[in-house]
Amino acid sequence: MEIYLFPLQIYSLEDCCFIQEKNIYLGIKAKSKTINFLIHSKIQDFVKLHLFNGYIHMFKLFTIGGKIEIPPFLFGQEKTLSARIILSEDYEGIITRDYGFIIAVVDVLTVGKGIIIPGNANTFHEVEFRILTFRPTVSEVVEGTVVEIVDFGSFIRLGPLDGLVHVSQICDDYISYEQVGNRFIGKETGKILEVNDQVRAKIIAVSLGTGRSGKLGLTMRQKFLGKEVWIENDIEEEYSKKQTEETKVSEEEEGASD
Repeated sequence: MEIYLFPLQIYSLEDCCFIQEKNIYLGIKAKSKTINFLIHSKIQDFVKLHLFNGYIHMFKLFTIGGKIEIPPFLFGQEKTLSARIILSEDYEGIITRDYGFIIAVVDVLTVGKGIIIPGNANTFHEVEFRILTFRPTVSEVVEGTVVEIVDFGSFIRLGPLDGLVHVSQICDDYISYEQVGNRFIGKETGKILEVNDQVRAKIIAVSLGTGRSGKLGLTMRQKFLGKEVWIENDIEEEYSKKQTEETKVSEEEEGASD
């Protein structure tokens, strides 16, 4: 079983969970609170992404309780199967303030004895179940695909929700929108952003209300964000800068010893 986390790698795993069929990375707690970039092996330990409290927050599993009504047409099967159907209809695809976007009911743990109310054909049960949620947090670094480009910014697909990178947050450069090619181009850097590009971004705003809608604000202006080639260039630049500084210090020490 694999956990997809390109191009990052987790070290010292304490626990993890994932959906094997879709190869979705859900939530890993790293003891070291660091993740290393895998873009250049020669500086694998040089550039590091520090985690907020040692967690990757976006996908989480919660165990919660509730009450359901099972109608008569579901009486002929196991209570857990009937409960799963009802809970999926009630919870999947909605957004709550406590749990974020509920992706799926993963498992039904317990279904209590049914209670019959006179005049109602349904049975009422207390249930305990586990849900998989998408709950992004501010300052979290995420990866996604550019699914739409408009003149005011680009929309990035992040699991069940899309985030907006405003045109002013695409990169640290003057950005122009090319309507014919439907893309953004940096004036000084020549950076190009198009639909289907894979990017890394940082969450700067989260607005998750209730119902089935939510908004995420993203930025890619900082170093080590944006398209993979942008990140590679940033790393090479930082590596060259570090090498230059080390060489300068070494020469000064040699000169002082002479």
